[in-house]
Amino acid sequence: MAVSAGCNQGTDANTPATDSLKPAAVVTAPADRQYLLERVDDAAVVQLYADGFDQLPLREKTLIWHLYQAAVAGRDIFYDQRYVHNLEMRDVLEEIITHPENVDPQTLTEVQRYTKLFWINTGPYNNLTARKFVLKCTPDAFAAAVAAAEKDGARFPLKADEPLAALVKRLQPMFFDLTVDPIVTNKTPGAGNDILASSANNLHVGVTMKDIAGFKEQYPLNSRLVKQNGKIVEEVYRVGGKYDAQIRKIVGHLEAAVPFATEPMAKALKALVKFYQTGETADRAAYDIAWVEDKDSPVDTMNGFIEVYMDARGMKGSWEALVFYVNPEKTAEIRKLAADAQWFEDRMPWDAKYRKQGVTGITANAIDVVVEAGDSAPITPVGINLPNDQEIREKYGSKSVSLSNVNDAYDRSTSAEFRREFAWTPEEAARAEQWSSVAGELTTNMHEVIGHASGKISERLKGSPQTALKEQYSALEESRADLVALYFLPDPKLVELGLVEAKDHNEIVLAEYEGYTRNALVQLRRIREGTQIEEDHMRNRQMIVRWLMSNSKAIDVREREGKTFFVMIDAKAFQEGVGRLLAEVQRIKAEGDYEAAVKMFETYGVHFDARLRDEVVVRVDRLKMPSYTGFVQPRLTAVTAADGRVTDVKISYPMDLATQMLEYSGRRK
Repeated sequence: MAVSAGCNQGTDANTPATDSLKPAAVVTAPADRQYLLERVDDAAVVQLYADGFDQLPLREKTLIWHLYQAAVAGRDIFYDQRYVHNLEMRDVLEEIITHPENVDPQTLTEVQRYTKLFWINTGPYNNLTARKFVLKCTPDAFAAAVAAAEKDGARFPLKADEPLAALVKRLQPMFFDLTVDPIVTNKTPGAGNDILASSANNLHVGVTMKDIAGFKEQYPLNSRLVKQNGKIVEEVYRVGGKYDAQIRKIVGHLEAAVPFATEPMAKALKALVKFYQTGETADRAAYDIAWVEDKDSPVDTMNGFIEVYMDARGMKGSWEALVFYVNPEKTAEIRKLAADAQWFEDRMPWDAKYRKQGVTGITANAIDVVVEAGDSAPITPVGINLPNDQEIREKYGSKSVSLSNVNDAYDRSTSAEFRREFAWTPEEAARAEQWSSVAGELTTNMHEVIGHASGKISERLKGSPQTALKEQYSALEESRADLVALYFLPDPKLVELGLVEAKDHNEIVLAEYEGYTRNALVQLRRIREGTQIEEDHMRNRQMIVRWLMSNSKAIDVREREGKTFFVMIDAKAFQEGVGRLLAEVQRIKAEGDYEAAVKMFETYGVHFDARLRDEVVVRVDRLKMPSYTGFVQPRLTAVTAADGRVTDVKISYPMDLATQMLEYSGRRK
């Protein structure tokens, strides 16, 4: 995906099919609606709402219901991919908190805290820093809690003939020892260390980069590499292969959805089912093509092994699913960008040989998410561009979505004081308060629609820059898409397209440039241990701002009353610098220049001053501001007739992380 190529991120200029995007009734959210539900350490928990769902026709509601079930059915795949011990650990934790009667209250409180972080991050690794977090009670207290829960009826994931005490001892290092499997994805392990051996995820087992140097993968995206008897084996994710049980359930729900889908969507769903059955790369490509060619269906899904961020070498896809419907009002604006994709392509600041000609097939929508699972939840992207296959993107196009209700929930749950703390002047703070939401949504749309969808690569790369750029690819591609958005943000074309008012354009540009600059400082709050950035989107943003500091006069570093500020001082210099950097980033991608990518990120994007981070942490903790956010998804419930037909689908909101997670696991509080 490009979540954000994945992520932060045209549309097709053709008129949609008659009724496919007809405006729905405008729904006004209650003024007193609760978004922020709780804080768990430095994580916020926020409820996601899908206000237009009730107005959808029954056919579309029923379609979403089956796709919703397919999404939830695959949830455990990502748990297992992220860490081989995840499912056992989750079972232990959930059995304790659902059998609490005899558990020591102090220990129970700590287990509940840890479990919430475990749910939010899909395991014991921080989603942004990739570093492990552990229980803060003693191993003996935890063992006593397990024993107490068993007496209350808890059932733990014991191996054959395994005593309960042996289970606790076996999992103790995973719960308590920071030196055991310390980082889930380690792309910068230090001299002499291997990126795969240093990463704790479950995508490669006993395999190093040296081992696979001459190995030809038949299933590069959807398999796990395992060394068995000295030989590398691909365990393929498909029916009859790895994750067979979960994939069979997903397939069953997808097949149930087909009769309710539009004809183009039904074709794509059938192709997805075939890919799940065979696991073959050709069938995955056929699905991607069918999915891209479905330009106008009002309901859609993304379901499969998609993003490669968790793999240190950027090849293996993490499982995820999203189910959503188009927001017609906001889609009208995002599609204006896509319709003029060629105009932007023709004016990219990179060498003309890297410009596409005849850009077609870009479909752009603003969407409201009904459910996310796997790699996209509880921590979610705000924009997505797919497919990631470069050859398919160039030949058939791509689809970009902006997650409107996610963006809205983020904005509604963010404190104005947070923006003021890191703004140099009251005017900058006021600009952020008035325009940051608008500017952020616009740049996300450009990131996805004209960023990830742009540019072409050298033929010698055979459509796969990932192979040449390895672990640097994802951060580089996110940088490229961000830079495209930042470069074109001041362009009068946006006024011409009606995306911004002429009178507001300059203020919107300033708000985004200032906010982007501040973010390189503020995001350090998320990395509370160590001095290097692992997450690709964070590397990308840090690299851009630090590069501009060193190579332009756009940004100044200032201090006041013992506080550090990153201050954008010259918007023209900012755009000019962005253009120069963008030209080089595109060259690196197009030519697969691995050495240049390493040098760029090692110099500007990976390392930071711990003292500066510590200062930022103190400032945000004083404001009680979270470092990241996990979302509670809407809940769907089908109403059925005596013959099993779905007569309605009701939407409700759990308003509680524990309630939702235990429902998903089949354990109700």
